[in-house]
Amino acid sequence: MSVIEYQVTGMTCGHCEMSVREEVGKIGPVGKIDVSAATGKLVLTSDTDVDDAAVIAAVDEAGYKAVRI
Repeated sequence: MSVIEYQVTGMTCGHCEMSVREEVGKIGPVGKIDVSAATGKLVLTSDTDVDDAAVIAAVDEAGYKAVRI
């Protein structure tokens, strides 16, 4: 199991968190998606490999910017 963290900029509320969670959830099987507007963190827990480019593109589709940390 791997835990991958991203810093997301631009989130300010629970709706922002939901938008990011929804878009990232579309990229394929990801075990757990934790998003926090307060910290700007997106944390993925997965049993399979996660494509960074796909995650970053999904966050971009939600209207925010992400970088892996």
